[in-house]
Amino acid sequence: MTSSRPIRTELVRPFGPCGQRPAISKMSAKRRGSSRGRAKGWAMDVLVSAGWLAGHLGDPRLRVFDATVQVRRRLFVPTVRTGERQWRREHIPGSVFASLFALSDPARPRRSLTMPPAEQFAAVIGALGVSDDSHVVIYDRRENMWAARLWWMLRTFGFDHAAVLDGGWTAWRQGGYPLCSDPCTYPPGTVTASLRPELVATKQDVLGAIGNPDTCLINALGRRQHRGEVNEYGRRGHIPGSRNVTAWEILDRKTQRYRELPELRHKVGPALDASQIITYCGAGAAAASLAHVLVRLGHPRVAVYDGGLLEWCADRRLPLELGT
Repeated sequence: MTSSRPIRTELVRPFGPCGQRPAISKMSAKRRGSSRGRAKGWAMDVLVSAGWLAGHLGDPRLRVFDATVQVRRRLFVPTVRTGERQWRREHIPGSVFASLFALSDPARPRRSLTMPPAEQFAAVIGALGVSDDSHVVIYDRRENMWAARLWWMLRTFGFDHAAVLDGGWTAWRQGGYPLCSDPCTYPPGTVTASLRPELVATKQDVLGAIGNPDTCLINALGRRQHRGEVNEYGRRGHIPGSRNVTAWEILDRKTQRYRELPELRHKVGPALDASQIITYCGAGAAAASLAHVLVRLGHPRVAVYDGGLLEWCADRRLPLELGT
């Protein structure tokens, strides 16, 4: 799908502070590249709390992004747009808006959020201010799945110091932390993008997983979609043999935070015993949120079916099941 050849790119644009965000000096490309793959100075898990983020906002290597996508449904047919308008009204101090559409493959439908070529990803994420030695925290306005999608994209292209803000915007506001409406950008960065193909499942991988006892397919969409009671993707149902663990049941709906690990382990259940897990949804966001949970639970081989049901349902030769 994309080349695994490392790509480095650097773009130049002005930097403007947001709120109390300090100016950040630009490092040489040589120094940036030397620290790739290692988080120096302080540790960061793949999930951080609002309190943790509030305590680290002054760090010059920190990059905070709002990755919200807004979804509107009419008769179960969704339309999508970025959440940049909301970000412009109010956001976490120092945060920048990151459009998942700009970071996705432009040759695919806008709704699909498909992984782009490495060159494109490196260029766009570098222009947003990410360098190989940055620490990235991503949030969204609801359900964590858009933040998790960007987290998974970074991980897929070899960037490991990224985290999802647990509870996102909801947790930040509920915690009483400061808000900002001033525009903000970061100085441009240089990113090395190298695809990890084992993290991206293709249509052929999913076909091979059907009936394979060593691989567990998990549908992260809602139960009505899984059973085939609604049709959002052109055909009804789920990929044969797949289990259903929704991206909503892994959250506390009131706080928008992920449930505790023992409860998550119980919800995922025997799927954790499979040698490999492939998660899927419609376009890769809900599946990425579930993949984030599986990584936190310690499963060593988790992949996201990047094409999702948008791709699967478009090929009428591919099977679907109805019911549970």
